Amino acid sequence: MKNQEIIAQIEERMKRTKDRRMYERLQTIRFRMMGIPISQISLMLCLSEKTLRKYIHAYEEKGLEGLVMKVSPGKSSRLTLEQRDELKQVIMNQVPADVGFTAKFNWTLKIIAEYIERCYGFSYSLRGVSKLMERMNMSFTRPTYTLDAADPEKQKEFVEVVFPALKKG
Repeated sequence: MKNQEIIAQIEERMKRTKDRRMYERLQTIRFRMMGIPISQISLMLCLSEKTLRKYIHAYEEKGLEGLVMKVSPGKSSRLTLEQRDELKQVIMNQVPADVGFTAKFNWTLKIIAEYIERCYGFSYSLRGVSKLMERMNMSFTRPTYTLDAADPEKQKEFVEVVFPALKKG
């Protein structure tokens, strides 16, 4: 196959991909097939020459399929297995108020991040906490509210008695 045919094939693939990283890989090969030096491609794509050489080598070894990205494992968890188990038990068996969060009855990613920092000394982003929850086989859902179906007497009791007591405590 001639370079022009390969370039056309790559361009067609570039149009179909929705993955930004795959697009960069295809673009690297396209530019290289056009005779553009790696140093110039590096400047155009804002990627290191080392990364570009990896892409080119993968293409030379396996063709376009060599550019398909393997699943990136990501950064390993900072919490040990024991700490993750302990965290999971806390989340499953206690409410945030039980571990020192004022008037909190639902675990949120933000509260979990604060708890991890407080107890284990590690700072996690909300996305990091979400990924940690996935790795611990826990799902995160936002609470839904159905106040229309709530008992008006219980609501009144909560507003007048329970909630003020929680705020004081």
